[in-house]
Amino acid sequence: MVEGRIVALSVSRKKGVPKENVPEVRIVEGYGVEGDAHGGDWHRQVSFLDTATLECMRELVGREIRPGELAENVTVDLDLSEVELGDRIAAGECLFEVTQIGKKCHTGCAIFQRVGRCEMRNRGIFTKVLRGGTLRVGDPVKVIKGEN
Repeated sequence: MVEGRIVALSVSRKKGVPKENVPEVRIVEGYGVEGDAHGGDWHRQVSFLDTATLECMRELVGREIRPGELAENVTVDLDLSEVELGDRIAAGECLFEVTQIGKKCHTGCAIFQRVGRCEMRNRGIFTKVLRGGTLRVGDPVKVIKGEN
């Protein structure tokens, strides 16, 4: 099983504003990232994106895309392109289940307006929290394949 690391953690208190990078976050079971506007009792509690996607975006838009700028909570240096629904992601002391891959962009999407393009619609990984705890930049992360 390939293992990577968390390279950034990002939180925003309001929807539609850029997420701020923080050194650690508290993950709450059944909710998501404590204090994040996207947390709640739904299937997209915590979002993941890999650094390869940020690099792809940099090439597409011609400027650096910082971790969290596409509204992901957790940026990892692990290839997430083969992740499937039902897979689990172990990160630090937390455990997540993949519930959605990609998302529909809506009219007036703040990310699209700011960046000019958004790969969360194709490559964003959305999860629900199975086990909460604290996540820190540098924590190990790995994908545990489900029985799809």
